[in-house]
Amino acid sequence: MDGFEIHDARFKHYVLGNAPLEELGSGFRWIEGPVWMGDADCLLFQDLPRNRTMRWIEGAGFSVYRAPSNYANGQTRDREGRLIACSHRGRCLYRTEVDGTVTTLVERHAGKRLNSPNDVVVKSDGTIWFSDPVYGIANDYEGGRQKSEQPPALYRFDPRTNEIQVMAGDFDGPNGLAFSPDERRLYVAETGDQSKPNPRQYIRVFDVAPDGALSGGDVFHKIEPGYCDGMRVDEDGNVWSSAADGVHCISPEGKLMGKILVPHRVSNITFGGPTKNRLFIGGSHTLYAIFLDRRGVQTP
Repeated sequence: MDGFEIHDARFKHYVLGNAPLEELGSGFRWIEGPVWMGDADCLLFQDLPRNRTMRWIEGAGFSVYRAPSNYANGQTRDREGRLIACSHRGRCLYRTEVDGTVTTLVERHAGKRLNSPNDVVVKSDGTIWFSDPVYGIANDYEGGRQKSEQPPALYRFDPRTNEIQVMAGDFDGPNGLAFSPDERRLYVAETGDQSKPNPRQYIRVFDVAPDGALSGGDVFHKIEPGYCDGMRVDEDGNVWSSAADGVHCISPEGKLMGKILVPHRVSNITFGGPTKNRLFIGGSHTLYAIFLDRRGVQTP
């Protein structure tokens, strides 16, 4: 099958021979944070170095949703459908309310400023989980050089109580996040200390207890070539990850099943469309999409 690599026979049933990779648009500087807005029938994503959030609508093309975006990166929706975004420049999480106003949710832990929140997911209990590496304050291209006040970490924030808690602090550079369909697993991309010649770069997996406590944290899979920046999970529990040569599909056991080959390095992905069977792919400066024979697990 052109455009794919099959490493496990099951992957043949995940892709469609008559649904090739589509280029939706190009000319962006670096795409991050795609999120599907089903009620508005559109995709939002970040043109991060240009400090703006873009909107794509089938048949209508691209428009600017928010500029400036405060150098927003990862974004998701909470259980009420509100947009939650990670801000590099603001070193915070912010939420867009139903009336369009913006609320800063969290910007400090233990009295110190966060670094540059990178990716975010919302659990079914309403808690907000986010990664906080230093990437957005390490240079002026994606946020602005600033001083780090605390180590990189994985956080949980409860908007009902305003409690913020470090869930794992043994990261050099926590990045993309995804829960398994039953929320009993949390996948976290470790993209490492990129100032070092050989940073740690792999996907880790944690067991999630009913009260949200984490255990484990073992290496789940190492992407090659490149590394996992962003990822999503499908209805069967497979992990779909960004990579240097496209999108890799990884089984719940950590086995590479297949690849969608993309002309440019992939930064981030999300499922969307009416049945969430369309995978939107941020390929560096180009937005792609492909229909699959699997649905993504995302709420709402």
